[in-house]
Amino acid sequence: MLAVTINFNAIAQITDDQFYQLCRENPDVKFERNSKGEIIVMSPTGGETGNYNFEIATDFGIWNRQTKLGICFDSSTCFKLPSGANRSPDVSWIEKSRWDALSPEQKQKFPPIAPDFVLELMSPTDSLKDTQDKMEEYMNNQVKLGWLINRKTRRVEIYRQGQEKEVLECPTELSGEDILPGFVLNLKTLWQ
Repeated sequence: MLAVTINFNAIAQITDDQFYQLCRENPDVKFERNSKGEIIVMSPTGGETGNYNFEIATDFGIWNRQTKLGICFDSSTCFKLPSGANRSPDVSWIEKSRWDALSPEQKQKFPPIAPDFVLELMSPTDSLKDTQDKMEEYMNNQVKLGWLINRKTRRVEIYRQGQEKEVLECPTELSGEDILPGFVLNLKTLWQ
């Protein structure tokens, strides 16, 4: 996924409502916004990455339906993080009581909450440094667990709140640990 960052700060400070309206008026464009207020325009994923994203999200959805512990989100969901950034992880999850604490209006727009868990699946055109920076941003904004999956290098970076990242080489599965109790993601099909 190719991303272009645009800085409008010298001419205008875009408010949360204006950013939301920009996204609504341009539904075919995926926007994010970093904590500096810069707008990030992201291209759609290719077929392979889109398929893997769907398969991973399906595994999360099945687990969540069985456990009823929280709410799952796909890559089209944009969250307003505590830093002011607006980010859309490929897959994310929020514990149910935290989600239920939001007002109906907050749930309708870009929820002002950091997910408990995020996953980013790198596309062939993604910048590793930019994606790692995004994962660090998640951790700095109260996300408890994050997985960065790089199919090209067969590496997984695990980010945990308040800890150094862990790098795994070609793991066959990932555990949701105490954040996603009982969840295990099978990675064998990703490495084929």
